[in-house]
Amino acid sequence: MPGPQFWDPDGARYGIPTYPYHLAPDGLATRRQLRARGLRPGGQRVAAQILWRSRRRGVRAAYLYRLDLALPVRPMTPARWSAVAKALAARRWCSCCRRDAGYSLPTSLGICLTCAESPALAA
Repeated sequence: MPGPQFWDPDGARYGIPTYPYHLAPDGLATRRQLRARGLRPGGQRVAAQILWRSRRRGVRAAYLYRLDLALPVRPMTPARWSAVAKALAARRWCSCCRRDAGYSLPTSLGICLTCAESPALAA
């Protein structure tokens, strides 16, 4: 069986039921899997987890939620669409030249690429 060190369906070792990669029982899903089905966890606690070993990041975890307790995704209202549009617009606004750059500004710079390459700002 692959990953026997991660096989703990009773939760004795890890505190919650734990399964190796690809061996979780039916009826459980990750947040992404819920979202693909048009569902959300809906406030329920984590029901189980999947653990696997990654070469770059060591041991990784994915939390699982029960499908029978999942709720439908809330629909986008006009107010929510407006809030998302304002948030995305704020990410495009350059504080240096005070213009809409037309793309999301790099967070490492905080300003548009034109202002970042300007010799006046290099000093």
